[in-house]
This record gives sequence, structure tokens and C-alpha cells, in this order.
Amino acid sequence: MEIHKKIVIDEHGNPQEVIIPWAEFQEIADVLGLDLDQEAIEDLIQARKDRTQGNTDAYIGLSDL
Repeated sequence: MEIHKKIVIDEHGNPQEVIIPWAEFQEIADVLGLDLDQEAIEDLIQARKDRTQGNTDAYIGLSDL
């Protein structure tokens, strides 16, 4: 993924902000899961716990989908 950006600097030449196109921001948000609601986040947290603990009963096999 290429990110097109504009860097805003202050009077001392220090970077302060980055401006990116809206579509690229939305793509980044999707990839990072920033658009997930609280229920989806909690489901992912539980899935990670199940995986770590080896709880395979919590998963559905591919053949059952």
C-alpha cells in the first residue's frame, strides 16, 4: 500500500501533522480494525484467548461454513 501524504511542519521545521487522502485513511482504518464496534472487538479478544488456550471447541471448521 502506498500512502500519499502531505506533512505539515511548524515554524521550526518540525513535523506536526500529516494529511492523507480520505480513501487511503479509510483503507488504513479497515486494515487496522479501527472501524469495528465494541462487540466485534470483544469477540476478537475472546477468539484470541480461545486460540491461546487451545480451546478448539470455540471454532467452526472450514468444512462447516
